[in-house]
Amino acid sequence: MEILAAATETLRVPAAVDLAAIVVGALTGGLLAAREGFAVSGVLLLAFTGGLGGGLVRDVLLGDLPPVALTNPAYLPTVTVAATVTFYFSGWLSRLTGLLVVLDAVTLGFFTVIGAQKAQLAALPSASVVFVGTVTAVGGAVIRDVLLAQRADIVQPGPYNAVAALLGGIALTVLSGPAGLDPILVAALVIVLVAALRVLSVWRGWEAPVAVDLPGRARHRLLRVRAVRPARWRRRDRR
Repeated sequence: MEILAAATETLRVPAAVDLAAIVVGALTGGLLAAREGFAVSGVLLLAFTGGLGGGLVRDVLLGDLPPVALTNPAYLPTVTVAATVTFYFSGWLSRLTGLLVVLDAVTLGFFTVIGAQKAQLAALPSASVVFVGTVTAVGGAVIRDVLLAQRADIVQPGPYNAVAALLGGIALTVLSGPAGLDPILVAALVIVLVAALRVLSVWRGWEAPVAVDLPGRARHRLLRVRAVRPARWRRRDRR
């Protein structure tokens, strides 16, 4: 247990990088609010959920109260500055769509690592580490969609989001556990993996898989085979 704690302490993302991830999340949420024509309170609210929502959900699940979003003196001012930028420069930011997609993907990777490492520090089992990492990465987006009264983006077919975070969480538990790789290397690999999956899914049009009725599909194929075979037999008889 002490070895695991030491490894996950080494895995900690630097504070500056953590703040950068929060800034990008806040910019994404604030920009969406600006596009919707929200008032300043709406821009602040969506910026807050985009930057800190996932961390809030994570800390509540882990019982780490009050949440770090409220105890860290830099977080709320940082989100406020990001919200102000989106409020006054939304048009300019909208022209940086490609850059924002890449930054959002990298942020997804960072949040996955941050959430998973905190779950490891709490000595949770591997499945819980993956779950907390995924929730940290997409929790803010879920809260945002609830506030917008729309179906959560992560449950709809589309570019990888929760799927990328889930795979990243699995990779982190495997690489830092059975594989025994250096924690810093693990963090870097997971961030690259999650970001690459997210960007490639947007660029290539990949969509998360939807539910499949395997018995229904098998029954349909069986009926097609039964329909084709008599036709072949009738052609042979004619010959």
